Amino acid sequence: MTKRLEALSDLALFGAPQAYAEPLHVGRPNIGRRERILELIGEALDRRWLSNNGPLAQAFEAELARRLGVRHVLAMCNATIALEIAIRALDLKGQVIVPSYTFVATAHALQWQQIEPVFADIDPVTHSLDPAAVRRMITPRTTGIIGVHLWGRACDVAGLQQVADDHGLQLMYDAAHAFGTSSGGAPVGGFGRCEVFSFHATKFLNSFEGGAVATNDDALATKIALMRNFGFAGYDNVIYPGTNGKITEVCAAMGLASLETIDEVIEANRRNRAAYRSGIAALPGLSLFEYDDGERNNWQYVVLQVDAGFGLGRDELVALLHSENVLARKYFWPGCHAMQPYRDLYPDAARHLPNTLRVAEQVIVLPTGTAVNEADVATICGLLALAARPEAAAAIRARLVSAAG
Repeated sequence: MTKRLEALSDLALFGAPQAYAEPLHVGRPNIGRRERILELIGEALDRRWLSNNGPLAQAFEAELARRLGVRHVLAMCNATIALEIAIRALDLKGQVIVPSYTFVATAHALQWQQIEPVFADIDPVTHSLDPAAVRRMITPRTTGIIGVHLWGRACDVAGLQQVADDHGLQLMYDAAHAFGTSSGGAPVGGFGRCEVFSFHATKFLNSFEGGAVATNDDALATKIALMRNFGFAGYDNVIYPGTNGKITEVCAAMGLASLETIDEVIEANRRNRAAYRSGIAALPGLSLFEYDDGERNNWQYVVLQVDAGFGLGRDELVALLHSENVLARKYFWPGCHAMQPYRDLYPDAARHLPNTLRVAEQVIVLPTGTAVNEADVATICGLLALAARPEAAAAIRARLVSAAG
């Protein structure tokens, strides 16, 4: 049932019941067809082949490669390991340019290998790396660039490739958000030297936990395949230093089952986003992050931007939603440059990141996916509409201050 939201007395902050007894999360897993998942897991159990490049892992890779239009997909236990292996396979060292406005794993995958992440600013419209800002951050120690296709909207791949070519740099992508999206009509997956995808439980396509590297580079794919399996090339024949990055059959089973229902998930995401758009259309100071209508998208993130025209600040609005058990998130606040160890290592980084700072203070990510329906969206938009009233905003702000002590 949609919560009545006509007056301040209808808000949990003012004594009313919360909109949700259980938390409504961002990124609650999309499960798909339970019977199909269990069927595939049962097959793996019957074979007693649970890891080490089993039939399900091979089938998952083949289907991913077909959908991405690339020659090679190497599935991994998670996207962070996939990033680390790809970085090492490209022989990156010294300094690598990345956005600060990304999940911290992008930077950690470099720092973990004693490579210095250098933070460049973003385009305020796309929220991804600005090629001009990347150029300004290049030094003699720079060896590569990692672009991030944030929210499923592709980077300026042509612009970043031009910078990489002009300066002899390696270019790869963190495509954790971007499965099923396109740039210039081509599927994300084949840009740069390689692209890394995430199939974590919170992603719209999930394998419980997992990731993958996609590439059209045959030699690079061979190298990555060795690196994810301790460097083994056949029984008892180790020819390269490696680690354990393999995906299990159980995770591959979930990934295959998820692929079978992916169109249903995308449609649920699209429908929810359309309902949010309609619900906030008349509210000043609120806008949704925009996509290029000419490109494919997975719509897995509903990104709300709050500017000075709204009665409450971004953090106040998040606090209001949390009070109703709507666990909206401040992705990717405050930016990697303001987290440890980067805050201490690069105390002046913010001087180069004006767009990053502004966007990080505006964004709220709202719940969507198959666990969210149009009634939920109506409730959340009702909360936003009530908070948009000038007299309500002042009272909500006072109550939040009082509650904080």
